[in-house]
Amino acid sequence: MNDSPGEEHLAFTQWAMSNGIKIKGIAPARFPGRRLGMVATRAIEKNEIMLTVPVSLMLTIDSIPSSFVDQFPKRTSIHGILAAFLTHGDPDLLAKLDTWRGVWPDWAEFENSMPVFWPERLRVSNSVSTSPGKDAVGPILLPPSISGLWNTFQKQPVPVKYETRYQNLLAQQEKRLKEAWRHVVSVFPETEWETFAYNWAIINSRSFYYVSPGKDEPEDWNDAIAMVPFADYFNHVDDAACDVTFDGKKYTFKATKRYEKGEEIYMSYGSHSNDFLLVEYGFCLDNNPSDSIYLDDIIFPELTRAEKTELAAHDFFGNYEITSSGPNENTTAVVCIKCMSRKDWPDYAAGRSQRGFDAKLTADMLRDWVQTYLQECTVAIEALMDVSGTISARLTETGAIEPENATKEKLDLILSRWKQIKSLCEAVLKASAN
Repeated sequence: MNDSPGEEHLAFTQWAMSNGIKIKGIAPARFPGRRLGMVATRAIEKNEIMLTVPVSLMLTIDSIPSSFVDQFPKRTSIHGILAAFLTHGDPDLLAKLDTWRGVWPDWAEFENSMPVFWPERLRVSNSVSTSPGKDAVGPILLPPSISGLWNTFQKQPVPVKYETRYQNLLAQQEKRLKEAWRHVVSVFPETEWETFAYNWAIINSRSFYYVSPGKDEPEDWNDAIAMVPFADYFNHVDDAACDVTFDGKKYTFKATKRYEKGEEIYMSYGSHSNDFLLVEYGFCLDNNPSDSIYLDDIIFPELTRAEKTELAAHDFFGNYEITSSGPNENTTAVVCIKCMSRKDWPDYAAGRSQRGFDAKLTADMLRDWVQTYLQECTVAIEALMDVSGTISARLTETGAIEPENATKEKLDLILSRWKQIKSLCEAVLKASAN
């Protein structure tokens, strides 16, 4: 295959090496049907350091002049300030990033791949983009962990707030983006939405962990970020054979296995579900050990007030997650509170006793909940196939129309995601029946 990334990427590689980035045995490369990634240009031995990037070349909140940072309201996110700097920063300082910026994806890639930038009819959610009291028109296409909505039943409000990092993903992301936008236009009223949104998406999709020296981690984990040149070529897999460390002075990337010449080298962005990867990065993995579904909206209506209180008292309230490995601790606990006596469950929850635990009864209840999710899969897949089929027929009749083609690609991506969820539900049901 022709894996040459292009002249702009070769120029950036030269810039990186000449500015103190140590690159050993790796290079950016094109992979058919996928984005650019990192490839081994020779055999790389286990424990060999492949890349070192000094903090002085990173784009961090500390590398931006304080005079620029101090213009913004106190609660402006670091993410928003970084995006604002790329949009309105000193031209002389930004010019130093030109070679790096020249290899970033364009706006069209984010607009096509990230649901936050899709038309509302595709991304309908319970987010700030939906007017209060406005009913969704047509079927909900995105999965519940992304959209916060269901086709097969009405989601009930939960009176208790709890952290849902991997649920209501689109609403959370839209809130971060709109708050950042509001703060930035308060300082730069002439800001163009598309330019700012593009820079926000660049940082959102290509950032690494970073906390300013001597400071505590920010309240919002999304603000523990910085951009690391050249390292942002690495694509993600859950169990990447690449050890990534940051010691305050440099980022180091070390192979944890032997790589052969021509082999793609990945890093791990963390153990994330495909719903999270789709919202934050615009892709899903074909094989993701961390993929999951959440049953909160299915389970909460079946809980009494006393059961919710008891679950909260033992830190088992919400985030009822199912992976290919089975239910998490919270899910097991909530199944048991429905199947065990009020006398036995507190001892079980505290780990003191298994008295009253009925394996068959708990398995049956879990299957019922997963079956509800599977029914949602069936409805969503049928709706997507209907909409996609209508567009395909129109394209056949009228020829290629760019907006229609773009919509079809988005629908195909959502359909593929739903099929993954369906397979996960079916695997859980099969395992629980054994």
